[in-house]
Amino acid sequence: MSEFMKRNTSVRAQAVDTGYDVGLRAYMLQVFNYMGAALAISGVTAFATASSEALMQAIFGTPLAWVVMLAPIGFVMFFGMKIQTMTVQTARTTFFAFAVMMGLSLATLFVAYTGHSIARVFFITASVFGAMSLYGYTTKKDLTGMGSFLIMGLIGILIASLVNIFMKSTGLEFAISFLGVLIFTGLTAFDVQRIKNTYDFVSSDHVGKAAIMGALTLYMDFINLFLMLMKFFGDRR
Repeated sequence: MSEFMKRNTSVRAQAVDTGYDVGLRAYMLQVFNYMGAALAISGVTAFATASSEALMQAIFGTPLAWVVMLAPIGFVMFFGMKIQTMTVQTARTTFFAFAVMMGLSLATLFVAYTGHSIARVFFITASVFGAMSLYGYTTKKDLTGMGSFLIMGLIGILIASLVNIFMKSTGLEFAISFLGVLIFTGLTAFDVQRIKNTYDFVSSDHVGKAAIMGALTLYMDFINLFLMLMKFFGDRR
């Protein structure tokens, strides 16, 4: 009887583990699907905007350019403050609206760089991002310490970027870009692990919103890594 109970307990534990793994994979797949959809929306928006001379002039030839450049920051702040009270549908709509605004702001890349180099750097970014995402998902090592260090580095390059607006130093710009590549490469692994671990604490009612917030984080990692790499591998027109 005792042996039977042990086997029964083991079977139940395996069933629980299997259910957990299935739920976790579904959750992470949802995160990456949202992120991929947002990247696609931003890419199509950027290309379509850059292809219209009239639209480019209407946006970037007027003070509306400041709205386009600053609106994504406003979206992120709004998201952080209101996500808990939003419905999943509202959060999803807000996220995709954010992706459209990011696409508008990224349209200038098609003016500054050749389309071939943009595509090349995108695939480089996707390769690096994919490798670091896989590492962050599968590693048993706790990346919390590394993440704290990288976040401090991110704050540092943000401050340096603001300073360089006035200094206009090419050397400092190169250093910022180089460090930015390293920081966002590391943050990708850290954020994937953090999002994965978050699943343990998210109730079933909030999984959808948690997935959208995770997608937003990874989207920003991807975009920033892409922009940093463009400065090294992008061919200017």
